[in-house]
Amino acid sequence: MGALTFLLLLGACGTARAEPCTADSAAGPGTCVGVGTPAAPTRDEALLSVSGAPLQTCSRAPLTGYFRDGLCRTGPSDRGVHVVCAEVDTGFLTFTAAQGNDLSTPSAGSGFPGLRPGDRWCLCAARWAEAEAAGHAPPVILEATHAAATRLVPRTTLEDHAR
Repeated sequence: MGALTFLLLLGACGTARAEPCTADSAAGPGTCVGVGTPAAPTRDEALLSVSGAPLQTCSRAPLTGYFRDGLCRTGPSDRGVHVVCAEVDTGFLTFTAAQGNDLSTPSAGSGFPGLRPGDRWCLCAARWAEAEAAGHAPPVILEATHAAATRLVPRTTLEDHAR
């Protein structure tokens, strides 16, 4: 089952629904609304990667993560579920801009530098899955992708796109 099918099934069950990312989110550029209301990571997931090892830093330059600490971790306030560490490429940046979430353009007001191909960034799991279904998923850095990503994207799909 592909990631998009998985997300659509979640929506059909009424337990969650995918919503689009927005460049003008109250949380700032590069944020988006993910799937339903996020739950806090379980104790077992707290700071673990999808491989079960301690979560590694995704990027400090540019500084990423919902909490802007370089880690792709989540919590109850993270509506976008920013847990997939990806190395963005031109195809993904073009795709996400077309969906209304321009990650290439700097935003001086929020200190967002804009992303360039090769930058690592904590992506919303739902946006990554949407890009994967459209053939534009950027490579995933498994050791820096939070275990909570597997609630939204099958682990095998993430592994298929591992860098």
